[in-house]
Amino acid sequence: MPHSENNGDVPGQTLAIAAEALYIANLLVLPGLSFIILLKLYFKHRTSAPLLAICHLKQTISASIWAGVLLVIANLAIFLLGGYTSANTWTVVIIYFTTCHSTLVLLGILGLAKAMAGQNFVYPLIGQRCNG
Repeated sequence: MPHSENNGDVPGQTLAIAAEALYIANLLVLPGLSFIILLKLYFKHRTSAPLLAICHLKQTISASIWAGVLLVIANLAIFLLGGYTSANTWTVVIIYFTTCHSTLVLLGILGLAKAMAGQNFVYPLIGQRCNG
């Protein structure tokens, strides 16, 4: 169970953990709804939260947008290769899930572990450097 910020945690750690958990939920459990909650957290805390929380919020929003873009690209590839009734559909779906989606989930788990440790995390290739 996470400690409260009054028990010696790094400032912003609870919010950082929430951001990473929402990112993973967006990919696996509640797509869309989790992203909306993540955006609300960011807009509510973007000016007042500690740097750790801001870093994790920005990283997870950026990674969520990239996940959406990659999903659109996969759907475009399916459409261009003959539509959803084509045999190529399963090829694209399998390649997308084994490369893109699973990588994004694993990065989210790594980001959650870093947030739980009170450390910044920058998503490789798709993340932006954190200030501070």
